[in-house]
Amino acid sequence: MEQEVLTIKQKVNEYVLQHTFAEKHKIQDDSLIFKEGYFDSMGFIMLITFIEEEFALKTSDSDLIEENFESINAITSYILRKKSKQ
Repeated sequence: MEQEVLTIKQKVNEYVLQHTFAEKHKIQDDSLIFKEGYFDSMGFIMLITFIEEEFALKTSDSDLIEENFESINAITSYILRKKSKQ
């Protein structure tokens, strides 16, 4: 399980770093990627698409709350919860 967490976090981290124009060293696992301006609404749509394709998940409307996507840690937790329900 711990390895799965690390693998998911690494993939999410790489995605976030590749798709932001911010200075990479400023983004930490607990950085608020939307509030701090690293991602906007279009970035959010692309992030959802990445999550669904990379982790074979389906995001429902009820999942689209800030707490699930506000940071790399939050996204990782969201993915783990969704995978455990499959």
